[in-house]
Amino acid sequence: MCSIMGYTGRDIPRSRLETAFAATKSRGPDDSRSVQLPSGTLLFHRLAVMGPEPAGMQPFTAPDGSAVVCNGELYGFRRLKRALEAEGHRFAGGSDCELLLPLWRKRGAEMFAELDAEFALVLYDAPTDSFIAARDPIGIRPLYYGYSESGHILFASEPRSLLGLTDRILPFPPGHYYQNGAFVCYRDMTQVEQVCRDDLETVCANIREKLIRGVEKRLDADVPVGFLLSGGLDSSLVCAIAARSLGRPIETYAVGMSTDAIDLKYARQAAEYIGSRHHEILITGQDVLDTLEELIYTLGTYDITTIRAGMGMYLVCKAIRAQSDVRVLLTGEISDELFGYKYTDFAPSPEAFQRESEKRIRELHMYDVLRADRCISANSMEARVPFGDLEFVRYVMSIDPSKKVNVYGKGKYLLRHAFEGGFLPPSILQREKAAFSDAVGHSLADDLKAYAERTYDGGWKTTAEQYGYHARPFTKESLLYREIFERYYPGQAEMVADFWMPNRAWEGCNVDDPSARVLSNYGASGE
Repeated sequence: MCSIMGYTGRDIPRSRLETAFAATKSRGPDDSRSVQLPSGTLLFHRLAVMGPEPAGMQPFTAPDGSAVVCNGELYGFRRLKRALEAEGHRFAGGSDCELLLPLWRKRGAEMFAELDAEFALVLYDAPTDSFIAARDPIGIRPLYYGYSESGHILFASEPRSLLGLTDRILPFPPGHYYQNGAFVCYRDMTQVEQVCRDDLETVCANIREKLIRGVEKRLDADVPVGFLLSGGLDSSLVCAIAARSLGRPIETYAVGMSTDAIDLKYARQAAEYIGSRHHEILITGQDVLDTLEELIYTLGTYDITTIRAGMGMYLVCKAIRAQSDVRVLLTGEISDELFGYKYTDFAPSPEAFQRESEKRIRELHMYDVLRADRCISANSMEARVPFGDLEFVRYVMSIDPSKKVNVYGKGKYLLRHAFEGGFLPPSILQREKAAFSDAVGHSLADDLKAYAERTYDGGWKTTAEQYGYHARPFTKESLLYREIFERYYPGQAEMVADFWMPNRAWEGCNVDDPSARVLSNYGASGE
């Protein structure tokens, strides 16, 4: 993971930009550099993952004066590199992002839709003396923007680098590029060009093939790779595929509360089955409360689900960083948005299921993807998300929703059926979903709610009203998070669309807590 920043004016001193940019040094602790350009500034913090030699340091520059900074991974870049070398391009090192300027010169903005990548970049085009910014179609790599007092646009990997430089911070829309003052959509992952009506076995065979490919391409790194293993279906599949593909033991990490760690036993079962070197991290209720403020500042959110689920992930990543040399972590995010949550069992129709999936994919960058990025990057590691592989997402979104909706009596049936045949033991492959924050231990969310109860009296709703400008808190817990958020990001609540909640318009989903634990169909998920 790296950190980038760009400013398209000259009125903010470079030293002030560098001071603001220092807030995200943890994303790229290996080296830092900034360059002053004719009409702006580019800044970069490096975490060396691909091509770790000095020649891989950014900003990359071209003979014509163009420059680029990118936080990203370009999959299959070696093939692209060979093609560019055959055309006469010469490269200084082994970094994938060094290809961006030659690709820009060759393809222009068309290159964004052609990249098989997760990325956020800011590019200075010297011939036109202009800046271009872009973000991958799902928003796996973060990017934010705002405008200075003089009206020039600022870009940064995280909102904390923009505090004090702009009055309003907003997420850069995924699947868009910015050029000549306008945001242009180059790819919308929720739009289905043609519904896939393959039979069930063909669909599952394609799911298996495409997910395996998505995992395998993310194993390519010049630094040690590790895996988060919760014991749930999604992370267990990623680990099982990786172990098979590599043909050697992988490093897996699980986290749980010291009192009621639901998932640890399942993570242990999965680890034993695939033969990984498994590590367990135990956390306490006091750890949770002691970390809360630090976590909210790191995440840059007030969302209940993101904070609850982020707690375990943040603390396990902190432990991984302290006790290992792992610098890349593969995770299981983005499966729920594609194949369904517990609450989507209540979808009134296949069409409603598909619309909900589209909404969740569009908003991913503000919730689960944000959580994974911040928890991992804050501990100077890089997140890779195989379920977010663009071809995999495109295919699953195109599947006839009547096959995806739960008519099988088992959530995520297509994914489970696709990997029958020895990838995982039946106890893991067929295990019902447990919400991550709950599965780390029910006491995690219970401790946080109890702390909020102690913090506020009966007048809490009056206090919540002052934050009614956007996403007004609706419980004591949500107010607690919002007040901490506002201390660090005053007036910036619009960075998040709203609180992540089940679709309250559906029968069975009109609840006041985002946890799947409150749903009538949760059943044995948390056991």
